Amino acid sequence: MRDRRLVLLWVAFAVAALVSVALVLRRPDRLSDLHIYHGALVDLRAGRPLYEYVAANGGPFTYPPFAALVLWPITTVPLGVVEAAWMVATCAAVVALAVPVGRALATGRAGRPMAVAAVAVVLMLSAPVQSNLRFGQVSIFLVLLALLDGMGRPSRVRGMLIGVAAAIKLTPLLFVAYFLVCGRYRDAARAGATFVACGALALIVLPTESLTYWAGTVTQTSRIGNLASLGNQSVHGMLLRLGLPDAALPLVWAALVAVVCAVALLRARQLAGQGRTGQATVLVGCATVAASPVSWTHHQVWPVLAAMLLIGAAGVTRRVAGAALLTSMLLSLGVVLGPVSMRPGVQFLFENARTLGVCLLCLAGFGTVAVVARPARRAALRRAWLRVGVAAAGVLAFFAVQPLPAGADPTFKAYGPAELVNPRYFFVCRGPAECADFGTAAPVTFDTRSEKTKVRVNGVVSEQVDRLEYHSAPGGPPRAIPLLAAYPGVRTFSFRSATMIHGRLIAYAADGRQLASYDDELTAALARHD
Repeated sequence: MRDRRLVLLWVAFAVAALVSVALVLRRPDRLSDLHIYHGALVDLRAGRPLYEYVAANGGPFTYPPFAALVLWPITTVPLGVVEAAWMVATCAAVVALAVPVGRALATGRAGRPMAVAAVAVVLMLSAPVQSNLRFGQVSIFLVLLALLDGMGRPSRVRGMLIGVAAAIKLTPLLFVAYFLVCGRYRDAARAGATFVACGALALIVLPTESLTYWAGTVTQTSRIGNLASLGNQSVHGMLLRLGLPDAALPLVWAALVAVVCAVALLRARQLAGQGRTGQATVLVGCATVAASPVSWTHHQVWPVLAAMLLIGAAGVTRRVAGAALLTSMLLSLGVVLGPVSMRPGVQFLFENARTLGVCLLCLAGFGTVAVVARPARRAALRRAWLRVGVAAAGVLAFFAVQPLPAGADPTFKAYGPAELVNPRYFFVCRGPAECADFGTAAPVTFDTRSEKTKVRVNGVVSEQVDRLEYHSAPGGPPRAIPLLAAYPGVRTFSFRSATMIHGRLIAYAADGRQLASYDDELTAALARHD
């Protein structure tokens, strides 16, 4: 029976991998990050600056110059071969990650194959791995390097893999601090020396690019994209969505990251002292996700590993916490639960569930002691479930009474003149006659379109309207909506938002008078299309 279940699990993994690859290949924007790597390196070989490259989708090359050396071979073979090899390597990396985590979960040698297969299936279905496949990302390989090094047995080379990973992407440098906190000074020295050696090699081979990167490009995080978007589930991203003042943001972010990392390192040292290097390594990896200024979905493999370790630990609280964290890593809760989150604070909780979950994990450290599950008495289980239920209800109640944070609609975007020709954004009318017929005597006439992660609003305004503002929810800041002269005598507008549940559109006259306010009308317009 065990052999049959093992075979079924690996069949499920193979099916999930094949379906995932097939879905990626159907996308017109498939493997876009891999194409950025390839295009930037092709330009570099042609003598053009590495950090001035901009792909067709607007993406630049953002990694240190050593990453260019590591990725250099992908320019020596046809791009189609690179794409196929990259997707196969990503699926292989999933299995390689599952092996040490599955062994840490198993209660005995006989259960290890089942645990490894189960971890591989869950990993393949998780949003971070799917994102790595979709974009052709390098993130999963860096997680593998750090995990193997952190969990490996003492040796003369331990620490070097982390040094290499840090030379490709800087966040694994936190593992050097972990080695120091644990008294593993030689491992820390090897990691630091490897990082410096890789940087020196890049300086020798690519001197101009190295100087450009370390002299300024390394601090230009805005090159990476809209850091306030929901995809950035780091502490920095969450604070941006809170709408903190620019002057306060760096101080608040630095203070929170310092606390999260310090506590996580101390918890990891405690776990390592108990011989649980797997949990300790994953905990430090989660701290890198929280601390990095940018943690896109493909960076968030560590929390998936942490969730599975929690599910396999003793205690109802840990298992429920692991299940909750894993759910947030499999689904986008802000999208899935948006229609039923009737309070802005609860919506904010759902949209930032991954950030909050990772931070809580770093502070709790797997509940201080993460042990293999053992049978528990029924009375103890009932008490544990009661505590979990009360805690969950308390968290939901807390967020339910919170007002909407000032920047909690990172999806928002108002469109300008350059997008007027795009029918996806401007869809209510095309041409002056049609737009004149669409408009009425009302100050604003509009319609909506619902997509998977956003709602689009497009309409026209009457002559009496001087400006238009949108509020994502009560207490949120006003967002100016440009009024565009699409045709003679016709002014139109278009914007997108994460949800219309709490939204309000307000039209003002030139003297500042409020002409009209639309809130229920937005929801009603959306309901007509659902």
